[in-house]
Amino acid sequence: MADRLTEQQRHKNMAAIRGKDTKPELIVRRGLWSRGFRYRLNHKRLPGHPDLVLRKYRTCIFVNGCFWHGHFVEQNKMESSGCCKIPKTNREFWVAKIRRNKERDKEEQHKLAEMGWHCITVWECELQPSKREETLKSIAFTLNHIWLQDHQVHVTAYPQQNEEDMQMPMAAEEDVV
Repeated sequence: MADRLTEQQRHKNMAAIRGKDTKPELIVRRGLWSRGFRYRLNHKRLPGHPDLVLRKYRTCIFVNGCFWHGHFVEQNKMESSGCCKIPKTNREFWVAKIRRNKERDKEEQHKLAEMGWHCITVWECELQPSKREETLKSIAFTLNHIWLQDHQVHVTAYPQQNEEDMQMPMAAEEDVV
């Protein structure tokens, strides 16, 4: 199937796709803000420039587009699925590009984990109106769970002592000299 657009028109369309402030990202931002979570956007010093950074929770949230980050049914096969379709024109280019994106995402999340950060990936298809509230509740639950784990009280057990080991005089006893 040939492309219906000219090369210049296709280039213009692809160049217009934004990397920041996308519709799915805005949905997640509004949902988290309304639940009381505060965050920073696109932190430049962290690998991968996460979409949202919640320092209090040591968590980075990536809001991924299904097409650009390869959200396919089978991980090893690059085949079209319900949420994204690989273009039929120039298929080899798109498959290679999406594979590189997936590998880069995995490397960046691995680096963040080594630095002590938790990573949450939210897919565009999970933010459809029918699934949106459930996804946002799941993110909030995960963040609260992370916070509770990180701020857990560590109890140190003291060694048990027997009464025989304690050789201290009683308060009612008189000292006999």
